[in-house]
Amino acid sequence: MLKSYKYLACLALSVAACLIAEAQPAATGTTHSPRYAKNFEITHFATHRIATIRNQHRSTATHQYALVPKDAPLPDLPADIPVIRTPVERVVAMETVYIGYLEALGKLDTIIGAATANYISNADVRAAIEDGSIQTVQSGAALNIERMLLLQPDLILTSISGDPAFDISAKLARSGLPVVLSAGYMEQHPLARSEWIKFIAAFFDADAQATDRFDTIAARYETLRHTVQQVQHPPTVFCGAPYSGAWHMAGGESYTAQAIRDAGGHYLWSDTASSGAIPLDTERVFLKAAHADIWINPSFYQSRNELYAADARFSKFHAAQSGYVFNNTKQRSASGANPIWEKGMVQPDDVLADLIKVFHPELMPDSEFIYYEQLK
Repeated sequence: MLKSYKYLACLALSVAACLIAEAQPAATGTTHSPRYAKNFEITHFATHRIATIRNQHRSTATHQYALVPKDAPLPDLPADIPVIRTPVERVVAMETVYIGYLEALGKLDTIIGAATANYISNADVRAAIEDGSIQTVQSGAALNIERMLLLQPDLILTSISGDPAFDISAKLARSGLPVVLSAGYMEQHPLARSEWIKFIAAFFDADAQATDRFDTIAARYETLRHTVQQVQHPPTVFCGAPYSGAWHMAGGESYTAQAIRDAGGHYLWSDTASSGAIPLDTERVFLKAAHADIWINPSFYQSRNELYAADARFSKFHAAQSGYVFNNTKQRSASGANPIWEKGMVQPDDVLADLIKVFHPELMPDSEFIYYEQLK
């Protein structure tokens, strides 16, 4: 009798195991994790791919998208995962940074709609907006959902905010349009932001092209970074300028702080454990940075006279008195468009070369500034 019970128990376990196996996916995927980026990964299955997006510093939530070839049948997927048919051919770019990625991939001709048009610097995209082949989908803060519906895009690229209430407007969510959130701007390393080219490329089935392009950029970036590793006395650096009454100083774990370190500068706020901006008043900044060697990225100002007109106290900084104030506004247009937020995000090696020239001009004697200029 005991043997019979054991047999029945084993049989029951076997049946349960079979039922569990049938409930699992037929095959597990292979996840490709980026080298530098922390906020996305792509898992490859036989019939599709799953792109997973995180926002590590502001939310524990994740977003997933199923990338399914256009000519393939729809696989069995969880109901809550949006499906994007690939390769996409009609794209709406909701931020200027996507212009840089699409240009690097040779996919500018897929853009059919764009928001924040005044801040786009790419000449080809601006010309297409002027002749109407790229439609503007935003007026002020208002999105033109009806126009986006008429455009019938395959993909709408926008950024995650960390607050689900603001990620996608209710009207846009109800439209059923193929909106994909990204979190590249939350990355803390310049090469991590650049590596989001792989995420964008996945929607075009251009993975190999993106990997080749990124590897070239990363190799040059690391080579440049190593040129300043033996510097004995790095210059002290601070950044920014007040806006709306507060000086938002980049935290010590931020993208800006990392770029300064990689360029061989000593960032005065490097010891602050923050990846975001730290709101300060001018007096507190002056107490710490009065004798700093170099001041970079002072808002939108393009001359020291403009800077001093905003606040006469700025002239008291040692960096201002010695003329070592540099801004990334060399190519900034009158409307505020600046290619550093397009090309510069994808090719941070060029930005790093500029910063090394600012901090250590003797190491870059033959280099010309691309994005930075010394304020006169």
